[in-house]
Amino acid sequence: MTYTELASTNGEAQTIVDTALRTAPPAELTPGKVYAFHTANGVHQVDLTGDKFRDTPVRKAGTTTVRDAESFLAYWDKHHDDHSEVYADSERLTITAVLDAHTTSGARWAGHRLHLALRETTAWKQWLHSDGQLMDQEAFAEFLEDHLPELLEPSAAEMLEIAQSFQAAVKVDFQSAHRLNSGQRQFQYVETVQSKAGQKGQLTVPETFVIGLVPFEGSQGYRLTARLRHRIGPNGLRLGYKLERPDDIRTTAFADVVKAIGEQIDTPVMNGTSA
Repeated sequence: MTYTELASTNGEAQTIVDTALRTAPPAELTPGKVYAFHTANGVHQVDLTGDKFRDTPVRKAGTTTVRDAESFLAYWDKHHDDHSEVYADSERLTITAVLDAHTTSGARWAGHRLHLALRETTAWKQWLHSDGQLMDQEAFAEFLEDHLPELLEPSAAEMLEIAQSFQAAVKVDFQSAHRLNSGQRQFQYVETVQSKAGQKGQLTVPETFVIGLVPFEGSQGYRLTARLRHRIGPNGLRLGYKLERPDDIRTTAFADVVKAIGEQIDTPVMNGTSA
């Protein structure tokens, strides 16, 4: 009988405690600290150290991606310090700044980064896409017309005339081609006229032509030489071009972007990547 009374008393006491806890006014906790409370189910922890509990984050973090050297320098000037580091990766065509890099005396988070990811221009990609491919006369003429702004030597006006000549000579039978002393290539053809002998004619085009391309958005332009390619076969005349060492131009263009950034900052640009 005594045992039952004690058990009942303990139960009533716990009920009183639980009721008091539920009706107690809430306590204000200070952000930036970790609190632990004893509960009926064990220890409960409240972590208020996260940035979401603060007016501002504890530190800068995240990666900002830009597309040209000018934007890179603008962000760099705003956020770098004496220990920031810069890495250039020629294979990936990227330049990365670790703005909160480790110091000589201690570690830092290395979590605030600036990333320049160069993007090839549309014209560059189109010229590279058609490099080495042979097209029929009309397709080649249309390609030249679509890219007149990039044609430097001969002039755009001269290349337009050449393109129009190829378009006008669609219904002809090309028979031969030979290289002239002037460095041009001359195509001999016969007009395909029904019921009578065709008229002979010729087209003279440059063996090489020079184009001006901007490899990356926001970068400078470069001159490239394109050599005319052709083939006379059962399907008629096919034309194309072969760019001279475009990979070298792309490498030079990237090196010039690195140089442009390096000349504007006091931090050395290292060759490689950051972990």
